[in-house]
Amino acid sequence: MQRALVRVLLHRMVFGESSGGHARPHTRISPSTCIEHKDSLYLADHVYIGPFNFLEASGGITLEEGVQITSHCSIVTHSSHRSMRLLGRAYVQAATPCPGWITGPVNVGAYSFIGPHSVIEAGTRLRRGTLVCAGSVVRGEFPEFAVLRGNPARLVGDTRGTDAALLQAHPEARSHYEGWARGAGH
Repeated sequence: MQRALVRVLLHRMVFGESSGGHARPHTRISPSTCIEHKDSLYLADHVYIGPFNFLEASGGITLEEGVQITSHCSIVTHSSHRSMRLLGRAYVQAATPCPGWITGPVNVGAYSFIGPHSVIEAGTRLRRGTLVCAGSVVRGEFPEFAVLRGNPARLVGDTRGTDAALLQAHPEARSHYEGWARGAGH
């Protein structure tokens, strides 16, 4: 009974966040997600960030409308491990950027999906409608509606194929889909 009560109280998903001084009433972030440098995280509305994720936003993270980040994912905007190897103990006193330092903003386009146990690295730009398969390690820029898989992630498909089949089965969704897929309001 105690575990059930703690789970309900501590891991309850709640609607409503704010970002950039604006309310995001349909955005949900799990309380178990760790966000560093929240002031550099820009959220649109209808974003879902599930449990046990890590977002390191010192270089800026933008999550556009409808982005879904499942669980156990990391989004990082810098990497210092090369600098630490080069400088050893002198690293803690070095001015940034240090030799080997990598930094860059991350942008995840509207209605993109990040599968469990994925890593999105500094300087990555995912355009709208992207699907990142579970366990992928993503770095770079990719086209709209990309299906990405692997370590390192590679372009393996286009989400519009699956979307077309779903729209055929559910024609009532077509106007909603076309509203965001054509870029209206983005």
